[in-house]
Amino acid sequence: MTDNKNQTPEKKETPFFRSYEDRKIMDLQEGFAATNQLADLQMARPETEPPTVCDDGETPLTDDLFQPAEYDAANAERIGYSNYSYWGSTLRVFLKSKVSVGILIFLVLILAFTFIQPYLPNQHDPYVVNNDELGATLRNQKPDSVFWFGTNALGQDLWSRIWQGTRTSLIIALCAAASSMMLGIVMGCAWGYARKFDWLFTEIYNLFDNIPYTILRMLLIYIMRPSIGTMILVMCLTGWLPMSKYIRNMILIYRDREFNLASRCLGTSSFQIIVKNILPQLVSVIMLQTALAIPNAIGSEVFLTYIGLGLPVNIPSLGNLVDEGRKVMLVEAQRYQLIFPLLMVSAITVSFYALGNAFADASDPRNHR
Repeated sequence: MTDNKNQTPEKKETPFFRSYEDRKIMDLQEGFAATNQLADLQMARPETEPPTVCDDGETPLTDDLFQPAEYDAANAERIGYSNYSYWGSTLRVFLKSKVSVGILIFLVLILAFTFIQPYLPNQHDPYVVNNDELGATLRNQKPDSVFWFGTNALGQDLWSRIWQGTRTSLIIALCAAASSMMLGIVMGCAWGYARKFDWLFTEIYNLFDNIPYTILRMLLIYIMRPSIGTMILVMCLTGWLPMSKYIRNMILIYRDREFNLASRCLGTSSFQIIVKNILPQLVSVIMLQTALAIPNAIGSEVFLTYIGLGLPVNIPSLGNLVDEGRKVMLVEAQRYQLIFPLLMVSAITVSFYALGNAFADASDPRNHR
């Protein structure tokens, strides 16, 4: 038998990680014991901070200097209310410019007088050939108290023919502008928002845009019978292209904005997003393009008549009047037949152009205060 007493007990080797943990525990216990001096903490007094004073540097800042604000529900609603109106702000910005207001008044007076001129007293018929007391035709009569703008080579009153031609050209221009606005908005919205049909609208646009507008209009008028309806149809077929391009480019900018993404997440239909979210952002572009379409249509009508593809000669229009005056422009005594129609064309085109730019600037929300 072996003697157990003489046997030395085997020492358990403490693992390295175990001894490390024990040492950390001991350090923590010593730290807790050193900081657990409640008597010392109770005896210690915190240092008093210097009192805060007012802006004068002397008066101490105390609670009695403050008065609690009372909550008023009516005032709270009044503060959160905004009386901002888009069209009201647009009108205020537009009316601030005296030049724009003057152009608007001038243009309104011209348009109003254009349509009421036939009903005024002492007005001559634009189609009647005028004769003197002896029955002789009053050809190329200079402006006088009877014929304010003189007569043309046929003896017709140039004053009445200019206003009749202005009515004809304005009807064509207004119809072309209205169609370009409607077709341009519809095609531009569909082109910019419907990604699946982008290729189709791009091909349609390229089909019309690759052919110069003037040549396309010349071909269409040459094929069809010249008339007011033909001129309006030709203007409508090509007038929507610039409008649709601008609308499409602007919709691509606004389509994926945060407020549109939020509307789609809330289940708003695409039609409502276009009408309520996107189109109000494009009012300035639409109004500018519409205003510019009117002088463009008048200029196209004058040019087509100048090259012999405009309205028939028996229909007074600004294009026909300019073409008739061009034929006698080298005769100094008959240059008035070109000057008066040119002045009317210039007044209308420049007025619409300036008015369109002014209204586009006024309708931009960034100019609102």
